[in-house]
Amino acid sequence: MENKIFAELKVGDTVELIRTLRPNDIELFAVMSGDVNPAHVDAEFARSDMFHKVIAHGMWGGALISAVLGTELPGPGTVYLNQNLDFRRAVGLGDTVTVRVTVAALDARHHHVTLDCLCLNQDGDTVIEGQALVIAPTQKVRRPRAALPEVHLHTRGARFDALIKATEVLSPITTAVVHPCDALSLEGALAAQEKGFIVPILVGPKAKIEATASEAGRDITGIEIVDVPHSHAAAEQAVAMVRAGTVQMLMKGKLHTDELLGPIVDKQTGLRTERRMSHVFALDVPSYAKMLMISDAAINIFPDLATKADIAQNAIDLARALGVDVPKVALLSAIEEVTSKIPSTVDAAALCKMADRGQISGGMLDGPLAFDNAVSKAAATTKGIVSEVAGEADILIVPDLEAGNMIAKQLIYLAGADAAGLVLGARIPIVLTSRADGVMSRLASAAMAQLFVHHAKGPRP
Repeated sequence: MENKIFAELKVGDTVELIRTLRPNDIELFAVMSGDVNPAHVDAEFARSDMFHKVIAHGMWGGALISAVLGTELPGPGTVYLNQNLDFRRAVGLGDTVTVRVTVAALDARHHHVTLDCLCLNQDGDTVIEGQALVIAPTQKVRRPRAALPEVHLHTRGARFDALIKATEVLSPITTAVVHPCDALSLEGALAAQEKGFIVPILVGPKAKIEATASEAGRDITGIEIVDVPHSHAAAEQAVAMVRAGTVQMLMKGKLHTDELLGPIVDKQTGLRTERRMSHVFALDVPSYAKMLMISDAAINIFPDLATKADIAQNAIDLARALGVDVPKVALLSAIEEVTSKIPSTVDAAALCKMADRGQISGGMLDGPLAFDNAVSKAAATTKGIVSEVAGEADILIVPDLEAGNMIAKQLIYLAGADAAGLVLGARIPIVLTSRADGVMSRLASAAMAQLFVHHAKGPRP
């Protein structure tokens, strides 16, 4: 990048910049400026506005003019003194703008330069015109162009919002909320009720639940409370309610996971089925193009082959309930080759063959795959991996709980992912969230459970 010093400038010098307006341009400008005028960021509003479409911020064009002045004409070392702009036409998504800056006058005494500024759309119509007054540099500058950082735009919870929207036509599920004796778990249940996901039955010490509601400033009048003395009794009562057909879903409150799961896995009075129970994380990862599921990162510590088959089937069933027609399942290991030295590669190969024979159904399985090849098409291509799953996985089946928990927590705490979670394989889905999870996580988990229950019932008449 090289500037033009004042002595090199002459009237009539011209530089052009061409840019096509993309959605990211509008979003980035809104983030940077804080200008969230709905004419720019709300498509529904924009259709009813005078331009009938989403348009650029007016100063987006002004910023392009500034870019020309600061990098091309005169370039580095230029000092802005004044700028006037006349906005003639709106710039809409997909419009291509040509920015033309022309030297109109030179003042040698102060090294002032007046420049005509013109922005034209692809039809040759003027969208912006004006004049700039700058101090031109007097010393030559040659600098490499700065490498700009990559920017990944992500609306937090957007994929969870899509899940929530999909539940709008569904009836709520009667749900036992087990020991909701802290503000967060009670708020999560009440928010799920307000969204129409659940009809909550609060199971726990009535006095504690009412005190929690009072402290949180929430009115729970009209919500059924099943009074039991403590958290262990709450879990046992909730399981009994499922067996009696009173509730179709469980939601964890303020109790340890093993307290809740103990009565559920009891061989005589629990909620076991022929399927092994497993936990599924659903993650909204900013840098990934779709929701990513990980299983099992919470229940099965060192799953054998049969357990992994159930883990995969549970995850596939959930993905299909959430609208993925044929979920792509990556069976993770450290490498892509099958070797007896790494048992998870042998399990992955066996699971693929089980899917070929119909022992695992509804999804497309491939493995062993290392994590990078499961989520990155570029990484898979570099390694010469030909696969319909590689780089496009909907589901990651991990070798063991330790690996799964590390992957999920890394995505949450280092990659900014939002997480929701369900336990499947029992008679009913179980909303199992961490004590650190917020209301959004609990809402998304409840929405997934509602979709799963309705999907299991089959298509509506």
